[in-house]
Amino acid sequence: MQNLVSASVLSADMLNLESEIRRLEASGIDMLHFDVMDGVFVDNITYGLPILEKVRSTTDMFLDVHLMITDPRRYVERFAAAGADLISFHLESASDTADTIRAIRAAGAKTAVALKPATPAEEVLKYLPELDLVLVMTVEPGFGGQSFIPETTSKVRTIRDRITALGLDTLVQVDGGINDKTAPIVKEAGANVLVSGSYLFGAKDMAAAAAGLKEEIIC
Repeated sequence: MQNLVSASVLSADMLNLESEIRRLEASGIDMLHFDVMDGVFVDNITYGLPILEKVRSTTDMFLDVHLMITDPRRYVERFAAAGADLISFHLESASDTADTIRAIRAAGAKTAVALKPATPAEEVLKYLPELDLVLVMTVEPGFGGQSFIPETTSKVRTIRDRITALGLDTLVQVDGGINDKTAPIVKEAGANVLVSGSYLFGAKDMAAAAAGLKEEIIC
């Protein structure tokens, strides 16, 4: 199973974002993870459409947009038009899940659903055939730099097992506290897209750090 790395721009130097993007490109990063927070669904406010448009205009990197907002359905088309390649939204949001999935696909982006740590894996299983990716939050959403929650690993395993049983190629992404110590744990459980922020941007050698996250697990 090929492993991919999505770098969380939340940990980037926002005053020098273009140079940070060039560093990601040169380091073999697969995706740029763009966290959108509204201060309501989570207790933090980040950036939105204007910044995403600027990012899209300066790079061809795959833009992995994570909507941590109350009503994602309302904004799906606008984020797709602004350049999102993939849009993930929370199962716990106010929007109707099936309708939002259809809207994302109709807007031309890949579809993903995200789950908070307390949300059981079983709640997303019925949607798997319609999804390109499932995002399992391995910390509470809202802030970067948190510690990995080990109990979330079982959720990754449950989702991966169902994907395998159904014969799907849906990706399983993890986000929160991912570094050289926790990456082997989530990969062994079945995650194959690793979001990392503080670890990557704080590394002396980002390319080496990313390569380490991508390493295959030898069973």
